[in-house]
Amino acid sequence: MNIRENWIMDRKKGIGLCNCGMCPSFVDCKEEIAYCLAEKGTSGCIKFEQGCLCPGCPVQMEENFQHVYYCTRGSETGQSHAR
Repeated sequence: MNIRENWIMDRKKGIGLCNCGMCPSFVDCKEEIAYCLAEKGTSGCIKFEQGCLCPGCPVQMEENFQHVYYCTRGSETGQSHAR
């Protein structure tokens, strides 16, 4: 498992690269995307998992993240520590 505690990708860069806005689960409520990088991770608006574009997302691939559904399950770090 390759989890780095010191952040990783610049948040602005991550938002520019991420696939969140195209995801079938995405709900546009004007909150900041790139849930994998977020400290909180989860969305306050997305309640249902209706498909996930995290696998293959440029942010996930560049950072070697291993999880999915960051919008509903939490950030990479959060999901890794929940095990």
